[in-house]
Amino acid sequence: MSALTDHAENLILDWLMTTGSATRPTAWYVALHTSAPSDASPSTGEISGNGYARQSATFTVTGDTASNAADLTFGPNTTTNWETVSHVSVWDASTAGNCLWHGALTASVAIAVNDELKISAGSLDLTMA
Repeated sequence: MSALTDHAENLILDWLMTTGSATRPTAWYVALHTSAPSDASPSTGEISGNGYARQSATFTVTGDTASNAADLTFGPNTTTNWETVSHVSVWDASTAGNCLWHGALTASVAIAVNDELKISAGSLDLTMA
């Protein structure tokens, strides 16, 4: 996934191109979406309620790619269907906060009651293109 949000782009530009200081996130959380988020509206389509919660993530960097260091598991405590998950995003908070990255899953996944969605370690790749 290579779509940085406007917020993340501003952090990078402030850090690289000015003498100002950008505040670096200290935690990262992965969110699921039923429609495409955008730079301007990154929370669009994020699942809410019914046993859903963003998952805490850590990343390792190899070359020009950051990947999730451990499995990320959503569910299986779903209390209703979550519809079809098509996109993910990375945030700096477990609720609200600032979105940093967003992108589409390789394949959409329908999540029903008591299902889980697992993103295996090393499967969520963040790149700067």
